[in-house]
Amino acid sequence: MARARIGATFNFYRDGEGAAVRRERLRAYFESRRDAPLLLVGEAAGYRGARISGIPFTSERQLTGAGPAEASATIVHRVLAELGLENSVLLWNVVPTHPGTESSNRPPHRDEIVGGLPFARELARSRRVIAVGRLAEAALGAPYVRHPSRGGAQAFRAGLRRLLA
Repeated sequence: MARARIGATFNFYRDGEGAAVRRERLRAYFESRRDAPLLLVGEAAGYRGARISGIPFTSERQLTGAGPAEASATIVHRVLAELGLENSVLLWNVVPTHPGTESSNRPPHRDEIVGGLPFARELARSRRVIAVGRLAEAALGAPYVRHPSRGGAQAFRAGLRRLLA
């Protein structure tokens, strides 16, 4: 991931303070989820989540107890824990790097989606894939659950329950 160049996105595994820590966290995360049968794929890394923590749908506060929290990350982990799935799921994004600035997100451009897809497809091999949000659904052609942001927590939970029933 550190060598990836995906459009105009910020590669936080290569650049910025803490890049080495983020790379090591991602390595350890992949190792811990090596046999996870389920892959949840969102749109792109968020400025308060993976851009800082290095782990998709995970905030620094969840990892260390300090730093920024991210609402979507909090909801995703809470729902996965409620469903007893937290260790059975690998979390990822169609665009694994961050489109936006240090203090904002923007939707990824088409070339960034295309550039990120090989990573998602590689992780999807031998896993059941669920798209979190419409962009991920369109990019991957996977079954969809509503993204938990902007009032979508209940629909996210219900969608996961429905798909995993």
